[in-house]
Amino acid sequence: MFEVLVYVYENYWQGDACPELPQLSRKLSAVGFETEEIQAALIWLNGLNTAAQSTQIYLPTSLSDSSTHHGDLLPQSPTSMRGYSIGEQEHIGSEALGYISFLESAGVLPPHMREIVIDRAMASAGNPIDLDDLKIIVLMVYWSFGQEPDALILDELCDDTQGRVGH
Repeated sequence: MFEVLVYVYENYWQGDACPELPQLSRKLSAVGFETEEIQAALIWLNGLNTAAQSTQIYLPTSLSDSSTHHGDLLPQSPTSMRGYSIGEQEHIGSEALGYISFLESAGVLPPHMREIVIDRAMASAGNPIDLDDLKIIVLMVYWSFGQEPDALILDELCDDTQGRVGH
């Protein structure tokens, strides 16, 4: 499934250029992806689209203006802390949860996007989820909001950590 998501991200990096799911399915099939992989990815993408659209309804008109609210989504207090259920801890795993924490502390993963990352990670196979798969999820969450991460974060998300040499 993650190979399909990477293909979608690379070929439709501007989310609004992505075709509707039935047409996307045909295009992915024509490229050579297996039917099972395509279906799993489309179900996952549908959940991502639903989560992103639902969240955008409740976001302030200006993310920098925390005094303007719509609906129930209030800004997170700087002193608040996200607790993870046992199921989330087991399925996502400590390495991926640590990475989510790193992105939050770097100020590049706001709370509303973090919750979608967690939701989509929980909807993915793997127990615990692979860190490289989590990075793809983060990229897809950015994509669903029509945003591209800043160059350093994009490099971090796309970096192959297997080849790193410690200094």
